[in-house]
Amino acid sequence: MKMMINTDDQTIYHVAVPSPLRRLFDYLAPEQLQNSSCNKILQPGTRVLVPFGKRVLVGIIVGNSKTSSIPISRLKFIKSIIDTEPLIPRHLFDLYIWAAKYYHNPIGDSLFQSIPNLLRKGKELPSLETQCWMLTKKGIEVPLTDLSRSPKKREFISWLKEKKAITIEEVKQKKISPSTLKKLTEEKLILLSSLPENSYHFKDKISLAEKPQNLYPEQQKALKNISMEGFNAYLLFGETGSGKTEVYLQAIEKIVFSGKQALVLIPEISLTPQTLSRFENRFDTPIVVLHSKLTDKERAFAWNMARMGKASIVIGTRSAIFTPLKFLGLIIIDEEHDSSYKQQEGYRYSARDLGVIRAQKESIPIILGSATPSMESLNNCIENRYTKLILSCRPEKSSRPNWLPVNIRKSQLINGFSQELIESIKKVLFEGDQVLIFLNRRGYSPTLSCYDCGWISNCPNCEVRLTVHKKPSRLLCHHCEYTIKVPSICPSCNSSQLEFIGQGTERIEDTLKVLFPKIPILRVDRDTTRNKTAIKDVLSTIHSGESCILVGTQMLAKGHHFPNVTLVAILDADGGLFSPDFRAPEKMGQLITQVAGRSGRGEKQGSVIIQSNYCDHPFISSLIFQDYQNFIDEISKERELSSLPPFSHMALVRAESTSNEDALNFLKYCRKQAENILPPNKIITYLGPLPALMEKRNGRFRYIFSIYCKDRKQIQKLLEKLCQRVDTAPLAKRIRWSIDVDPQDIS
Repeated sequence: MKMMINTDDQTIYHVAVPSPLRRLFDYLAPEQLQNSSCNKILQPGTRVLVPFGKRVLVGIIVGNSKTSSIPISRLKFIKSIIDTEPLIPRHLFDLYIWAAKYYHNPIGDSLFQSIPNLLRKGKELPSLETQCWMLTKKGIEVPLTDLSRSPKKREFISWLKEKKAITIEEVKQKKISPSTLKKLTEEKLILLSSLPENSYHFKDKISLAEKPQNLYPEQQKALKNISMEGFNAYLLFGETGSGKTEVYLQAIEKIVFSGKQALVLIPEISLTPQTLSRFENRFDTPIVVLHSKLTDKERAFAWNMARMGKASIVIGTRSAIFTPLKFLGLIIIDEEHDSSYKQQEGYRYSARDLGVIRAQKESIPIILGSATPSMESLNNCIENRYTKLILSCRPEKSSRPNWLPVNIRKSQLINGFSQELIESIKKVLFEGDQVLIFLNRRGYSPTLSCYDCGWISNCPNCEVRLTVHKKPSRLLCHHCEYTIKVPSICPSCNSSQLEFIGQGTERIEDTLKVLFPKIPILRVDRDTTRNKTAIKDVLSTIHSGESCILVGTQMLAKGHHFPNVTLVAILDADGGLFSPDFRAPEKMGQLITQVAGRSGRGEKQGSVIIQSNYCDHPFISSLIFQDYQNFIDEISKERELSSLPPFSHMALVRAESTSNEDALNFLKYCRKQAENILPPNKIITYLGPLPALMEKRNGRFRYIFSIYCKDRKQIQKLLEKLCQRVDTAPLAKRIRWSIDVDPQDIS
């Protein structure tokens, strides 16, 4: 343990820098403060520039004291102060620190990943000055009767007299023509002016753009039971299409009309346009969006709008949970079961779990919504940590779809399609409705093989097969992006008898074009939605009501409302039945239920065809013939018998290296240290080290060491001591390693 040295009157600042090192760095106050007569102390969350080796880095002050483990003569001065005041409120900054400790991630890396990229670079936040149209003195005094000859002018002046100031964005939304604005400006009735950042609060501008829907009894009961005062965690467990979003909207209405803000998390960027449209149609108030597809400036602007309390509603993906909101009153996490809320690389935090902690710390309600809740959330309801609110049916005009299992074990398939499915598609299209075909595998074919010698196109860097893509033509690894041309002859025996084995969404699209040449085929996967507007264009076609067939991956399963889809077909339902990942059956059930839920959301009865080799499997049967709750109860029994999460707490130590021996030996060392700290007993058990499900990825060998513990405090103490010991181990410098607390993926 390092000895602390007292520095008497000198204030020592503990600064976090973007570094993989698990420590803070001590600096003396900047010379500008040393030479000043004021006794100003820099507050936690303030950004500063600090010398770090031969570089100058942006740092964040975490705290200060009068002691340091380093002699004062060796301490460097903070070079300069970037912020006059912390940009992050203290209560939220404390959450950043808590999260870094809980997930055992280097504190500097954690803090810098919690703020927009523009701030990480030491830049200032974009100005929030708002360009607004306002009335001149002449415009204020002009009688509306003087503008009777020009209805457009009269309408705009009347609107301005009512609202005092109208933003450029609002003018665009109302479709006021530039010529009208030009004429009014020339007549000196209006002028364009800048409103300063703090000139108004969103409450001054809020109104409803459309009337809320009438709630059916279960929705009314759910909304009534949500208290808007103090911390409460609610699990809104609603059948797909049961109207969870309407409950969200009416809960948000209560919050924003009371002058507070709402933070809404969604799992995928692809859902953002639809979600934003739904909220903008309901609320005539500033709404901002936060996700990784925004530019640095756009993201920082939206972040600052939320921070300053100028946006009433903030919609974002995972990282938006770190956004400061000046008047936060409600957090909503839609599709709470989705694994996208858990960061899988680097800083492995869970936005869902942090959302609950944040709501608790800020004493506000949080709503977790899903048609397929995670086992953890359902268990929290059983243990009375969450309140379960149930929507067990759809609104009056729609009903649950009918399920039809098709055993394909002995069927003759046409490129993945059974005869029963083809006939059902024909019937639906004949009636003018839409079809959704689901296959969670992009590309043309998952395998290219030689018929003569058995050669298979494997990735040289990963323990997987290369996927065949047709547009453009190539073999591609979906894990490391390794790409080569599709060979015309076998590289092993020079045979020309190469064959495509299995189906991908590209191949399914081609098959459907042959089977239904006159019907539009819309493919939705990562390959077709790289363009910003691509998903909007697809959704626009779908919502036009035109008869068409959608083909896609899990991007189509999450939250979309397709009222004209009356048939959903799941081509391969067997993916999660035999995986070594204990979470695979749960994820399979969630995905199948979510995809099936896209059917029959309008007035017509929907149907779901599920193709499987194991229609009699208990998991498949419980999904088809019972419901998600029964399905999850079956899995829960197995988990409890095995003491797997949520019936224990879990952490993984991951290691990867170009040498499989180095990674393996490091984790053996980790296990030995862990057992020295806390020997195996009835509370804690260890497993491994074992190869990860994909042992080799991107040229590196990957192993995992698993820790299971029935006491959360004990596993946290163990991980803290373990990190301290292995950080200094010689092998730790030769490999990449990380801690994954509450892992959602063991691949």
